[in-house]
Amino acid sequence: MAEPRELEKYYYHEQGFDTIEEIEEWFEWQVPAQFNIAEYVCDRWASARKHRVALYHRGPDGDEAAYTFRQVQRYANRFANYLVDQGIGPGDRVAINGTQRLESLVGHLAVFKIGAVSVPLTVLLGTEGLRYRLSDCEADAFLADRGAIEAIRSIRDDVDSLDLVVTNDAFDDADEVNFWDAIETHDPQFETAATDADETAFIIYTSGTTGQPKGVVHTHQHLLGELPQFLSLQGQNTDDDQVLRTVAEWSWIMSLPGVVLPALFYGIPVVGYSGRDFDPEIEFELTDAFGITHLNLPPTAVRMMMQVDDPRGRFDLSSVQSFTTGGESADESIIQWVTETFENASFLEGYGTSEIGGLVSDDPAVGLSHRVGYFGVPSVGHDVAVFDPETHERIDEPHEIGELAVRYGEDPMLFEAYLELPEKTDETIQDGWLFSDDLVSFDEDGFFRFHSRADDLIISSGYRIAPKEIEEAMLTHEAVQNVGVAGVPHDTRGEIPKAFVVLEDGYGPSPALVEELQDYVKDRLAKYEYPREIEFVDDLPKTTTGKIQRQSLPDQ
Repeated sequence: MAEPRELEKYYYHEQGFDTIEEIEEWFEWQVPAQFNIAEYVCDRWASARKHRVALYHRGPDGDEAAYTFRQVQRYANRFANYLVDQGIGPGDRVAINGTQRLESLVGHLAVFKIGAVSVPLTVLLGTEGLRYRLSDCEADAFLADRGAIEAIRSIRDDVDSLDLVVTNDAFDDADEVNFWDAIETHDPQFETAATDADETAFIIYTSGTTGQPKGVVHTHQHLLGELPQFLSLQGQNTDDDQVLRTVAEWSWIMSLPGVVLPALFYGIPVVGYSGRDFDPEIEFELTDAFGITHLNLPPTAVRMMMQVDDPRGRFDLSSVQSFTTGGESADESIIQWVTETFENASFLEGYGTSEIGGLVSDDPAVGLSHRVGYFGVPSVGHDVAVFDPETHERIDEPHEIGELAVRYGEDPMLFEAYLELPEKTDETIQDGWLFSDDLVSFDEDGFFRFHSRADDLIISSGYRIAPKEIEEAMLTHEAVQNVGVAGVPHDTRGEIPKAFVVLEDGYGPSPALVEELQDYVKDRLAKYEYPREIEFVDDLPKTTTGKIQRQSLPDQ
């Protein structure tokens, strides 16, 4: 493949602009006819700055390692040669567990280099979930983590397309091969495929909060569409001192394509931790040890970190400049804790979906700092609008709730299709717009506020009630540690909001507390918007990305 172009339009942060309006006037999508993700996030840095670190890694036993772009490239080349020898070619699908390991990153890069298609899969899938996804995408090979190996062994014979299983460490069985054995004798040179920008690069599965997971097909140029939001979350800083960490598995749109690959595009090293479970104490240790400047995690994980005793006194957290969240809105207690604990950090929120990618965020570098209850402004280059969900007429008035949509056509980030679901694809893309199924509003300055998924909306006595607003109100009560709200059937009202509440230590369930919480919400929201039923629970059902599964709440 020819030398990659510099693509100057994605370096607008180096042009000295002061406002987002200046950036938008100068910016335009710059999409080469040929574009391969691996070339731009690895190969070009391996040539220009081969000793620069691409990945820092800590294992569950505490061992640490650093891998340069040159080393990562050579491993990826070797694995690409191995896969080709095994019959993997352009267009073939290779599933890869999202554990934060060198082998996972190398696996994706090798697949991109071949012109094949990577399928990131969470290590937490059970047998049914794994069988469904591997069969649905017709996976030809699987790079598996130890945490998924028993599941894959139990269902491997059920997936007709699956010919090759590679383990990411030395736990391979008779009909499997260890990654390191696989690459040992293969050439560290490989010519990256000259893929067209609109060729399929990866298929990412939705989290399944609204039915059967769907395979979302994205192309190589998707990465270019992610860069504006990433720059905003970075505080428009890609200097040599930057180090990024996301706590999410590298299986989801907002982790691997959303922050990991964009970081590498700009030559920013990523910190990976391959421990099995999220450990809030470890996150402070990693921040201290590697000088992390951008820490990205969902609010659920932040709440767990808030339980760690005296982190600012025990760890050096001064390196953090951007503390970013997404997936759900952060309440005021989170924001206050972040600003008190990470003295040099800006708090930012971002929004995106599996079909869209990273679309909206705060951008403090140009004066668009976080506003409580909002998740920012549309990122540079994306045309975002709000439509009435019933009439599909565009909403131009601030504070009116409607469905978020983004103009489809020239935007390189948006998905190509749902895998083998043309009717569902046509429902999502209509009249030149991609509709998100998310209900939002915007204020007079263009800041967007999330209200609910369209299918989460509760219709009670004709009122349209967004469960997220009730949750946000209840989370400010001192007795509430976490809460999920869902609609449940009601004889006269059709359905009513029911809150499932996890209490803070020191509080116990009681009728008096139920009444107190209901009055508390009534005082803050519309009188019809309070939870007419409250149930106290030990935990809430969540997806592997930490989002509350509202559809599962009534089954608690």
